[in-house]
Amino acid sequence: MVKKLLWQLGPLVALFIIMLFFSIADNVWGEGFFLSARNLRVISNSAALIAVPAFGMTLIIISGGIDLSAGTALTLCGTTLALSLKNGDPVESGLLLMVLVGCLCGLANGLVISATKVVPFIVTLGTMSIFLGIGQIASGESTVYAPKENIPDWLSLCYTGRNVDEYLIPKIPTSVLLAGAMGLGVAVMMRYTVFGRNVFAIGSSESTARLCGIHVPFTMVAVYTIAGFFIATGGLLYFADVKNGNPSDGTGKELEIIAAVVLGGGSLSGGRGSIFGTMVGALIITSIRSGCSQLSIPNTYTHIIIGCIIIVAVIVDQLRHGSPEWFFRLFRK
Repeated sequence: MVKKLLWQLGPLVALFIIMLFFSIADNVWGEGFFLSARNLRVISNSAALIAVPAFGMTLIIISGGIDLSAGTALTLCGTTLALSLKNGDPVESGLLLMVLVGCLCGLANGLVISATKVVPFIVTLGTMSIFLGIGQIASGESTVYAPKENIPDWLSLCYTGRNVDEYLIPKIPTSVLLAGAMGLGVAVMMRYTVFGRNVFAIGSSESTARLCGIHVPFTMVAVYTIAGFFIATGGLLYFADVKNGNPSDGTGKELEIIAAVVLGGGSLSGGRGSIFGTMVGALIITSIRSGCSQLSIPNTYTHIIIGCIIIVAVIVDQLRHGSPEWFFRLFRK
């Protein structure tokens, strides 16, 4: 029990060590702004932008799948909202259309994967390109800017400045509150509902899940469709952050979304993952990015650092499963 608790707290301990390291390094070599209130708001807001779509990815990875189309689907949803607002449509219809697009993207992935039995990696690799192309056609291969007068005031979800009137709760970005509420909701669903237990069962052993009477194809379609809803909400935050829509911005976003789940303790083998861990994983990514920025470390090296940490996280996950065997044989001799 204690060992299991230590594994679960691993990502949180890693986040604490990273925050401590960068705060000390920033005080020694930087300007000492890493732990400032403004920078902590920026870190938490950036983490929310990753965490919300990563909640859906958590469900997919727990079920034993993967979604490489998450990034382009996200910006397709954001571009859809931008186009709707640019055309002067009511914001409600724009939001509804955005959610519909996100859920349809997830539904398409789930149906193809369930019907063809093709591995999710290949299917979503294809839909990643498809969603990008659809977005470019819809936007005319350019960035879509909505007129300021068509953007409602409440879409300042990602505001991190000093004006307290822009916050629902003083000095806490609205995006963080939204991510927290959605994270709590999906965590309760995964822990206390039959659907949540079915998702874990499928990820642990699909054949066993079938023998237990779980309708695997239906559950997988539902998982990808629900993930599409979180992708759509991520598209809303993306638009709220940049106030425009560009389908090409989604290229590469799927990697940091997947990384948040992996760094949070999710297993790419399926059967394990947590919403809390995903939130911590998103904070690890944004803390490293912010710390490197405070220390004037070029983005190229930041990418290398984050990549190395992801590899370490995957290796640790493999060690938990007793792999590679040669490593453990060394200690038996």
